[in-house]
Amino acid sequence: MTATPASSKSRGNLVPDLIAGLTTGVANIPDAMASAILAGINPLQGLYAVMIGTPLGALFGSSAFMNVAATSALAITAGSAVAGYSEDARASAITTLALLTGVVMLLAGLLKLGRLLRFVSNSVVIGFLTGVSINVILSQLGDFTGYASEYSNKVIKAIDTLLHLNQIDPQTTAIGLLTVAVILVVDRTRLRNFSMLFGMLIGSVVVVILGWTEVQLVSDVATIPDTLKLITIVQLPDLTIAPALLADAIALAIIALVQGAGVSKAYPNPDGKYPDSSRDFVGQAAANIGAGFFQGMPIGGSVSATALNISSGAKSRWANVFSGLVVVVAVLVFSPAVSQVAMPAMAAVLIVAGFQSIKWNRIADIWATGWPPRIVMLVTLVLTLAIPLQQAVFLGVLLSILAYFFITSSHEVRLTQIIQNPDGAVTEGPAPAELASNAVTVLQIYGNMTFTGAETLEQFLPKAGSATRPVVILRLRAQEGIGSSFITVLERYSQQIKAVGGRLMVAGVSKKVKGQLDRTETTADLLGPENVFVATTNLGASTRAALAAAQRWLDETPAQGDDAV
Repeated sequence: MTATPASSKSRGNLVPDLIAGLTTGVANIPDAMASAILAGINPLQGLYAVMIGTPLGALFGSSAFMNVAATSALAITAGSAVAGYSEDARASAITTLALLTGVVMLLAGLLKLGRLLRFVSNSVVIGFLTGVSINVILSQLGDFTGYASEYSNKVIKAIDTLLHLNQIDPQTTAIGLLTVAVILVVDRTRLRNFSMLFGMLIGSVVVVILGWTEVQLVSDVATIPDTLKLITIVQLPDLTIAPALLADAIALAIIALVQGAGVSKAYPNPDGKYPDSSRDFVGQAAANIGAGFFQGMPIGGSVSATALNISSGAKSRWANVFSGLVVVVAVLVFSPAVSQVAMPAMAAVLIVAGFQSIKWNRIADIWATGWPPRIVMLVTLVLTLAIPLQQAVFLGVLLSILAYFFITSSHEVRLTQIIQNPDGAVTEGPAPAELASNAVTVLQIYGNMTFTGAETLEQFLPKAGSATRPVVILRLRAQEGIGSSFITVLERYSQQIKAVGGRLMVAGVSKKVKGQLDRTETTADLLGPENVFVATTNLGASTRAALAAAQRWLDETPAQGDDAV
């Protein structure tokens, strides 16, 4: 069989990649504009971000299919970060924020921090993203209804709107409802990939046809230039405000990297291998740095845009490059038409997108898992709705880490007793509450022996009580590392057993754990070298050796108080 040359394969991918790029590019136009409106900036800044950032993300990232684009989570967080700036200064602040976000992402990628994402639990991610989706929906009620609430918190704004339904504008609300209806209808057709675009266009055209001057347009909230040349949008970010935006940039980077990692894990590359999260950090960094120099807003890996890219037939990363070029053409040719887009139509696009982005199945999975993940998810959700998003991000990460150490690690700790039956079979049962006298008790430890896990384990250890000369063998076969808290637990338990004339042994000890025991002088001063049995490739060999040594000790050592013959 003759191998297909790479160049022939690339040429064969050209047409499907062009089609996928056209589809994704056109679909990204309303999303980018809506995200910019959500952030409180000029809609063109959303388009600038995807026309520059999407191709750069494709070229520098590890994932062949991840579409780096504007997302609601990033938009609403960025908008919160620059909300204190004047309207004129906000455009410069958002580009500086994009550049800083890119720099943070680049550092994370170069330091290979992708592995740290495992500390951000799924419960925190879903709680945060659900809160963001709700925030997106609530934040658009003003543009959707024409009623401007004076409150700042989006939840309170929504309540205030409901209490003043008699003050909503009928024409504005009618356009919003029409746009939603168009989106939902088109979603049921073969043109569903363009439903947002159709909804936005039809809603805006109806405003013009009916001459409803009371309905607000994009031109009423943002200045759209009549002509545009690419060279005019190249602009250096304002680095004088960088220190004030650094914490917000870190928060945005965390959000984008978590979302991007989710995309990477969901879609393997054409060779069947899953992308490298750390290199995808670099790709998203390049996208944001590029967007920062072209007046763009912060962007990141988009789940919905990536899914559309793949479903449209993308074969390689060039589909995302073409996607950005499609937006370039749209900006060059149609930018004046952006000013005629109706604000309630844009709000309707965001509201529908907000509802569609709520992952009901993943929420149900977390709820079915148990109370600890439920509580983490609900607390994160409430924080996202109650405080600024950039603060909610940091608290969510902190909550995730605390949940890992105080909930997950402690709940995973188990202690069982290993029993050898007369017929030679080995069974595993519950650990006894108290130790038996003149007998060997073999205990198997499961779970992470961090400080929380070690303290949890100590509660499960059988008490010496009134026993005499008990021998305990702790199997550490599953432990690849131990913490100082576990050493302290060993010390306390050893003293408890020695107080009644007994002996503590450890078996199944890995080389790494043996080194930790030696360096902390636990082997020499606490246990004794003869009571530490290193694991071998022969499963159970070290435990059997410990059992034999324990039995010899019981047979050869007289009980305290016995008379010598």
